[in-house]
Amino acid sequence: MKTLLPVCLLLIFSLSGLAQSSQVCPLNNNFSFGNLTHWEAYTGNNASGNDNQTRLPYDSSVGPPSGTLGANVIYEYNLPSTPGIQIVNGASRDYFGNFLTIPTINGYKYSNSILLGSTAITHSRSGGAAGGYVRGVSYRFTVPAGSPDDPYTMTYAYAMVLENGTHNSNNQPMFKATLEAAGKVIDCASPEYFLPTLNNANNGPSGATLDSALAKSQGFFLSLRPSPNANQSGTGPAGEHLQDVWYKDWTEVTFDLGPYRGQEVVLTFETDNCVPGGHFAYSYVSLRNTCGGLVLSGPESACVGSVLTYSIPALTGATYQWRVPSPWTIVSGADSNILKVLVVDNPSHSGTISVTEQNSCANLSAPLDVKMVPPTVAGTLSKPFNEVCAGTNSTTLTLSGNVGSILNWQLTTDGVHYDTIANTTPSYTAVNLNTTTTYLALVQNGESCSIDTATMAKIQVDPMTVGGSLNPATMLVCAGQDKDALLTLTGQTGTPTNWQSSFDGGTTWTDFAPPDVDSTYEITNLSASVEYRVVVQSGVCPSKISDPAVINYVNVPYPQTTIDPADTLICYNTNATLNAVISVGTNYEWTNTGTLTGTFTGTVPSTPYSISTVAHPLMSTRYTLRTENVGCPNIRVDTFQVRVMAPIIVDAGNDTSVVVGQPLQLLATSTDTATGGDYFTWTPTLGLNDPNIADPIGIYSAETDSIRYTVTATSKLYGCSASAQKLVVVYKTGPDIFVPNAFSPGGSTNNIFRPIPVGIAKLQYFRVYSRWGQLVYSTTQIGQGWDGRQNGQPLPPGAYVWVVQGITYANKVVFHKGTMVLVR
Repeated sequence: MKTLLPVCLLLIFSLSGLAQSSQVCPLNNNFSFGNLTHWEAYTGNNASGNDNQTRLPYDSSVGPPSGTLGANVIYEYNLPSTPGIQIVNGASRDYFGNFLTIPTINGYKYSNSILLGSTAITHSRSGGAAGGYVRGVSYRFTVPAGSPDDPYTMTYAYAMVLENGTHNSNNQPMFKATLEAAGKVIDCASPEYFLPTLNNANNGPSGATLDSALAKSQGFFLSLRPSPNANQSGTGPAGEHLQDVWYKDWTEVTFDLGPYRGQEVVLTFETDNCVPGGHFAYSYVSLRNTCGGLVLSGPESACVGSVLTYSIPALTGATYQWRVPSPWTIVSGADSNILKVLVVDNPSHSGTISVTEQNSCANLSAPLDVKMVPPTVAGTLSKPFNEVCAGTNSTTLTLSGNVGSILNWQLTTDGVHYDTIANTTPSYTAVNLNTTTTYLALVQNGESCSIDTATMAKIQVDPMTVGGSLNPATMLVCAGQDKDALLTLTGQTGTPTNWQSSFDGGTTWTDFAPPDVDSTYEITNLSASVEYRVVVQSGVCPSKISDPAVINYVNVPYPQTTIDPADTLICYNTNATLNAVISVGTNYEWTNTGTLTGTFTGTVPSTPYSISTVAHPLMSTRYTLRTENVGCPNIRVDTFQVRVMAPIIVDAGNDTSVVVGQPLQLLATSTDTATGGDYFTWTPTLGLNDPNIADPIGIYSAETDSIRYTVTATSKLYGCSASAQKLVVVYKTGPDIFVPNAFSPGGSTNNIFRPIPVGIAKLQYFRVYSRWGQLVYSTTQIGQGWDGRQNGQPLPPGAYVWVVQGITYANKVVFHKGTMVLVR
């Protein structure tokens, strides 16, 4: 492709004012003005192909709307509201590739960039304008005079976003750079970039297949974001937004203009949509403001043991030769413009890394002196744990043993979010903290070494002490009172360090000995009025004193009662006897009397006085006995706890029938889950092989008509028991199945038609048929039967046929059939 700006549109920029330096770059070549001054521009349409574009030029000698002087945006061809060329001078990220719109490449920070193109498209197949949008900028200047052997380099970086159009490659969306000297294109400095397709020979406008493997090898990546433009190709649902946008992150390119000293050159950057117009392209371009030969980028301070990256801007189609200090090891990139090396120290701790790149029109070299430095050592902070009181405080932290410079300090109050402190010294003083805070220092020994953090130092901030108050604030205590006189510390901040007492109205206070650090205190054995208070301290903060509690002594004996038992465990539906002896008191009263028997209230005629009552609760219950001694304002409350075991439910199994001589397996179960299990007893013992187990076997003679057993389960641990019954009917016949000849569904009796198996171990089937042979009921379960319905609807009265078959306990088959009458 040989698309160049017409000579009449190019601005000739003279560098005569800069002739004193042969290496000075053209003014605003890197868009440092923040606009397009000194740059020509054009927008257009490629309906006739990329070699015959329609263009709208913008002159660099005039301002907007027809020129570029001072302009920072130019709109797409015939789209006055869509920017097609614009200067980027603020940090941002690309929507599709998430790369920076102004790059930093291996340590070199570009200052500005230009965005060529947009996501705007045309759709010629749907009646729109044919051809895609074209955007370009050009700079014409004279290379400073000097020796052709003295390199004069121009270096640019590019990044691009291209939508795959599945076209022949030269019709795909593309970005290209063109360098022209003496009216001719310098091919080795004029690359083109597009998404490659597999059938480049196809001259048709579409139908090619993307060579994704080649695209990836060229540095392209598929964006996770779909195209903003609806699909128009007919290969998918109308209006579908395809994931067919690819991007290439920033790549540097250089070329040498030394051979063109004193000559005029033209540099052009252009971004084109696909030739049919339905797929977009845009690109970013940044230029270095250094033109003095090849620049080798990478850390000059090389951290020993690290894998570092060194790079140079690429030459199109170039070969590369790298030389690294001994004993460094090349990890990768020896034949490319980006080299990765493993740094190994040598006795001089220094060396030079150099590179030569060469193509058909340039041969450039660059050295870089490096100094080897040891890896970062973070060091340690003094006093890893510190404790201060909130408010006015000061703590100095000092870093020692580090190798490397302190980048900054950081603090966190939650261990998740960190704030940066702009301090690069080895000492930091934290003052007036009100929240526990952890500090650390970030250390790095040169830009190529990793950043490490020193051991953390935590400053625990204790809240200011608050003494709180005692509850209740006043209390009456009788002589000999030994319970229900509890003081509780509330509202404090900190923990008690001791209690104090005063018997002179709060003038003189005496510490408890030994110290009492509990937050509650039970008053006993009091013989005079007293005040109490608590000394409270929060961490290292000064201690505070709680508000005092005033205890007034009443010289009347406190009621004295002895209870037995205080805690009782009983079986369900049994009684518990509650006993008490009142040695001091004038009257008493029981509460929760609903399940008590006996006297619930009364006077004490003399002491000691014994009382007793019977409790019959069905669930665990607390009973209280209140004792009063006239003259003492405090009532004594004693509590009895009666815990009731869960009821035991025994299951002896369903009533059953057997024939003479048939072994019958009995089985009793219990809901008792207490540890130890249950004892089982069966009565009467007639026919049983062992009446004292849960599962005895019964065998019956002809003298027995029926027998009703009672089985009792008794808890081995607590002795609780419960019983159940089971009826066994003994038939004198052999094993058989009896079937009634009539039944009346819906009646109070004889309302289910079922077989009566005797000596039958298994019912194989029981079936009932209508007079026309239709099956109306079937079961294999002993005890089940027919209710005279089919599908929920009552069947008419009349004769029905039944058949039944079972297996006896002796493993013989019993079969019967017959008829019965349904009566309604």
